Amino acid sequence: MEAANPSSSQCSYEDYKETADWLLNRTKQRPKVAIICGSGLGGLADLLEEKTVFKYEDIPRFPTSTVQGHAGQLVFGKLNGCECVCMQGRFHFYEGYNIQTVTYPVRVFYLLGVSTLIVTNAAGGLNDTYSVGDIMLIKDHINMPGFAGQNPLCGHNDERFGVRFPCMSDAYDRDLRALTRKTAKELGYDSFLQEGVYCMLAGPTYETIAECKLLQRLGADAVGMSTVPEVVVARHCGTRAQEDVAPDRRLRVLGLSLITNKVVTDYESNEKANHTEVLKTTERRTQELQNLVSRLIAKL
Repeated sequence: MEAANPSSSQCSYEDYKETADWLLNRTKQRPKVAIICGSGLGGLADLLEEKTVFKYEDIPRFPTSTVQGHAGQLVFGKLNGCECVCMQGRFHFYEGYNIQTVTYPVRVFYLLGVSTLIVTNAAGGLNDTYSVGDIMLIKDHINMPGFAGQNPLCGHNDERFGVRFPCMSDAYDRDLRALTRKTAKELGYDSFLQEGVYCMLAGPTYETIAECKLLQRLGADAVGMSTVPEVVVARHCGTRAQEDVAPDRRLRVLGLSLITNKVVTDYESNEKANHTEVLKTTERRTQELQNLVSRLIAKL
């Protein structure tokens, strides 16, 4: 099958539809919830029942994941009776893909009929009150690559997806956040559930001490190398410029960051961030994160 080229130009509506139609013709599942799994969090897909699995490399125009901890497959199935599709592994700007390719699956999900997108990631804790292993409910983000012109909505705007200038002040659904807090309390997880602002940097290098201090002053509580582009595209989907066109069918977004390490802000410290430690921390908290998402989906 034809795979996406990291250096390819902007994709067309027909490209996304080709991929969506290919998937719809090969599974009876019609997902309403899509879950994008971050580093080491692919175990969420193992909870699905009646699964149909597609390797990224077999899906027309789909990119492939190259990062350790990302299995590289799309899993359809049911979770607590809700039809879902789960990405075991996402795509990153630092892998060499352009920003449109990184976000390619989101518009495919939209054309599949998905109405809720759950994005998860592993992140470094910037907030001094956070502990390793905390789960941060994302209430807002800082799009640093976007400041430099790397926004997935740059280029031609296709009104079949959304308007030219979409609003991002409500990027993370307020009702879903409230439901998550309630669910966490029911599970006894409220002691390690935080709520804060996620900042995306392009990577693949971890942050310098000076950069961490700057991000703290900007109001960021956690930092990572993903998520924001997918959220931007998701919130663009379904926006309408006129009331006489198709009714609003915007994707609702819920974001969850697993705090896998505390960033280094002391020049005398010997601590160093590394991907192996990120994956180890993820393993320790995976069960709770899976329980939270599973219980939450049952309520949607």
